Amino acid sequence: MKRYSIYLLVLNVIWFASCDDEFMDRYPQTSISPEEFFKTEEDLRLYVNGLLSLPGMFEYQADQSSDNMATTGAIEIKSMMTGSPSSQNITGGWNWARLRNINYFLENSPNADASPEAIQHYEGLARYYRAVFYFGMVKRYSDVPWYDRLLNPADEELFKGRDSRETVVSGIVEDLEFAAQHVREDVPSGTPGNWAVKTFFARMALYEGTFRKYHDELGLQGSAEAFLTRARDLAREIMDSGNFSLHQTGNPESDYQALFTSQELGGNSEVILYNPYDLNKDRNSNINYTVFGTYEQSPSRDLVQTYLMRDGSRFTDQPGYETLPYVSEFQNRDPRLSQTLVYPGWVRQPEPAEFIPILNRNFTGYFQQKGYNNTTENVALGSLDFPVYRYAEVLLTYAEAAAELGSLTQADLDMSVNLLRQRAGMPDLQLTEANAQPDPLLAEKYPQVSGPMAGVMLEIRRERRVEFAMEGYRHDDLMRWSAGKLLERIPKGMYFPGLGKYDMTGDGVEDIILIDKDADIPGDPEKETNSLGRMLIYYRAGTVDDNVTVYLENGSQGGTLVTETTERTFVEPKYYYRPIPLQQVTLNPNLEQLFGWE
Repeated sequence: MKRYSIYLLVLNVIWFASCDDEFMDRYPQTSISPEEFFKTEEDLRLYVNGLLSLPGMFEYQADQSSDNMATTGAIEIKSMMTGSPSSQNITGGWNWARLRNINYFLENSPNADASPEAIQHYEGLARYYRAVFYFGMVKRYSDVPWYDRLLNPADEELFKGRDSRETVVSGIVEDLEFAAQHVREDVPSGTPGNWAVKTFFARMALYEGTFRKYHDELGLQGSAEAFLTRARDLAREIMDSGNFSLHQTGNPESDYQALFTSQELGGNSEVILYNPYDLNKDRNSNINYTVFGTYEQSPSRDLVQTYLMRDGSRFTDQPGYETLPYVSEFQNRDPRLSQTLVYPGWVRQPEPAEFIPILNRNFTGYFQQKGYNNTTENVALGSLDFPVYRYAEVLLTYAEAAAELGSLTQADLDMSVNLLRQRAGMPDLQLTEANAQPDPLLAEKYPQVSGPMAGVMLEIRRERRVEFAMEGYRHDDLMRWSAGKLLERIPKGMYFPGLGKYDMTGDGVEDIILIDKDADIPGDPEKETNSLGRMLIYYRAGTVDDNVTVYLENGSQGGTLVTETTERTFVEPKYYYRPIPLQQVTLNPNLEQLFGWE
């Protein structure tokens, strides 16, 4: 307990040091020097445990920054596309306190009286955390200053300009190579081990390889292949290890969903790293209010239409798919659709009857099921674990990298994408067929995809969107694929052909009624009841200019639910990056803005 208290004191000192330059050149009288703290392996463990930072349950809301969601929130990318963004009003993200904490450890950890293996293990973890930190900075800013040592106030490097993307990414790669070589496999539950490091390494390499390939403004296309090769080979190493497999019990209607409704992911064969939650230990995972209902977000119809039919055919090849109502949209579809979104007939606990989707202004009518804990038991409600790295990602990284390299074979698909499809009870993806008949709608979305592998590359992109829907992957995928223009499309909602009564639970009995914008909603005694004796739910429908509760594209003539009408503009390549906040450029004029930002 004494050593832990000292560790907390040291980490607090470092935090304050990152906020006050004058603090950087001395130790306060209440602190201890690093020579007194970094003595044993236990000291290293305590400090590195304090650096632990894992994605958590709020990742289930992160798709608000993508075309998977409509949102009423003040999301940065949406505000940029509908406003006048500049370095004066985009001020988040330029925070370096965590890097200083990491570099402080790396500078002092070699002095510990511990075995070389132990020191290298904890150094590897710290370098992994530094790579994660810098990967986030590169995704946001591209070129940023690279600091791999602790700085003092007199260091001129504090006021240097940006280092090139190549320099920073090379540093990230060096850190991950060291971590992949030295971080132990056997680590405490809920902390990153060797395979988690390699999974992140593969993710980073895939991102950087595709980003360089599809973003000609960087002039780095020539180095894309090396990163894609690294992503493919790392993924294959994880696959060949035999340590992981997809979670499946032979129940395609529930196996996928079980990954997101588990209170114990520690023994799950698919989970490479997870974030454990336990309400009894004051770690609450309950985000039901924010992912469900009409709080801020709702799934888009474009996402719904991405899922294939149960027989593997394209939903968008179905006659009249554009005007299918909610109940019909969910019939005979990829089972992952009904394990990700609320389906007709779903029952919300503790209600006795089927849930009737709630319609509201600016929302799509669809409801998210992934991330929602359908229980009323308090401890269970707040104790869902979050899967940080899933083996599914490794499989899709392997398939996408191989396809981008032009080396993908049917055998590659069978050991990657088709394992995911089989878990979901879906037919296999056939390489020859996919390349012979590319999906025209996907081809229109991703015009940069070309060549003999175009068809299968589009299907792999579909698979990523479906497999990782609502897990926070989609925005990064759109950015690296140079597909930001898709965000200009305002998300749409359910389709209604006009005013009238509609079945929303799939039992053939009407549940709601859309009435004219000028009609009055009657009081409960006067409301019409259906054949089950239940009162219909009334909604006044019109356009966005009307005082109604449901916005339809064509008002009383029907159409899709309208979520908003403000025009969106995604400026390329500018909006793939963010400006350095003006205050920081004022403090350090060597930090120049890039890609047209001011």
